[in-house]
Amino acid sequence: MTTAPSTTTDEAPKPAKPAPSRNSRALLRPLILRLHFYAGVLVAPFLLVAALTGLLYAASFQAEKVVYDHELTVPVGRTKLPVGEQVAAAREAHPEGTVSAVRPSPEADATTRVMLSGVPGVDEGHTLAVFVDPYTAEVRGSLEQYGSTGALPLRTWIDEFHRDLRLGEPGRLYSELAASWLWVISAGGLVLWFSRRRALRKVRGTGGRRRTLGLHGSVGAWAAAGFLFLSATGLTWSAYAGASIDELRTSLGQATPSVSAAAGGEHGGHGSAAGQAGDAAHGVGLDKVLAAARAEGLGDPVEIVPPADAKSAYVVKQVQRGWPGKQDSVAVDPASGQVTDVLRFADYPVLAKLTRWGIDLHTGVLFGLANQIALMLLALSLILLIVWGYRMWWQRGRGSAFGRPVPRGAWQQVPPQILVPLLAGVAVLGYFLPLFGIPLVAFLAVDILLGEIAYRRGRRSYGSGTAAR
Repeated sequence: MTTAPSTTTDEAPKPAKPAPSRNSRALLRPLILRLHFYAGVLVAPFLLVAALTGLLYAASFQAEKVVYDHELTVPVGRTKLPVGEQVAAAREAHPEGTVSAVRPSPEADATTRVMLSGVPGVDEGHTLAVFVDPYTAEVRGSLEQYGSTGALPLRTWIDEFHRDLRLGEPGRLYSELAASWLWVISAGGLVLWFSRRRALRKVRGTGGRRRTLGLHGSVGAWAAAGFLFLSATGLTWSAYAGASIDELRTSLGQATPSVSAAAGGEHGGHGSAAGQAGDAAHGVGLDKVLAAARAEGLGDPVEIVPPADAKSAYVVKQVQRGWPGKQDSVAVDPASGQVTDVLRFADYPVLAKLTRWGIDLHTGVLFGLANQIALMLLALSLILLIVWGYRMWWQRGRGSAFGRPVPRGAWQQVPPQILVPLLAGVAVLGYFLPLFGIPLVAFLAVDILLGEIAYRRGRRSYGSGTAAR
């Protein structure tokens, strides 16, 4: 006869195992997935235009050298003529407008550029660049020029299309929208990719949506750092976010400085002027001004800006944006030819230097051809990612229709201690990046409205089914 084991009431019960807790990354993943999905679907067209035009812009530097070879280069001669004579030749050929700047020939086979402002038929904000042979003073042509890098018509057209679709200030909203969301999509994609550890899996041997996802994730992971950089630097000169960034830099004492253009000395604005203020021949003339700048260590390439009025000085500044950059500048008194102010790039605040380098890297001039090739590869990567992203959307619907959206309600799974700081951070970003914040609020409003409509329809369907039973 067997007896059942006795039980005692004083035996302590075994503690229940606590429910496994999900880490914050796992909790946030559905929310990031939904944001990445909808941001990618809605913003991708703007990113595609930016990528295509950016690809063309990166290639335009080399194309410009071929298209405008006659204006840009000359046979190497023995001795270069004084800069004043070269400018005089340009003015004889083009007496219209006023001389706004002169860029003496920086290399043995390069022409001198004389920039004229206020020329009829030239777009506002642009100048007419007259190209002069530094050895013979022959005028080899004139072209409209834009920007500090001296973009000629081909590169200018592509640059303006990339920046604002050639629609002016309203068109800049497109590029700022793209820049405001590119970093969000890239960062979200990185989190999604590594949270599933797909970076360690091979694409070979797979097919369908899985293969597309593998290609999309692999290329995106490699290119994400470049996209984050392009987004950050693109925002620095955007219309609204750029203004916020400038205000922040100014408040921190990190604004980009400029040399004082006030003529120094008791003779400032007087003396033996050889021409009127605002004319390249004002005061001691271009050649003595250039010699004074050379004595301060300013090597080629340089740009000479004539005095704006009778109380202003010449400004000579280095314009090399390649590495290492040459960005020193000096002011020269037009009456005495003496240097009145010197500004070294080495003395720029840290954020001003980083902004300068970031913009130059973004525009493809910091490291020359290598920089331009890297930008073209990044643009091509973004184009492929967009194509693969839309293909995955189609494959999600199994070829019959575009795929179903990511389910709603992901934010409800995020604990308050994570959700509240996250929302606060998004609100701050939305304030400083309005073309991130406004579309996000609009998306949330539409999404909530659609969710409410779907909920009400579901309740009516459920009620009808119950009544029918």
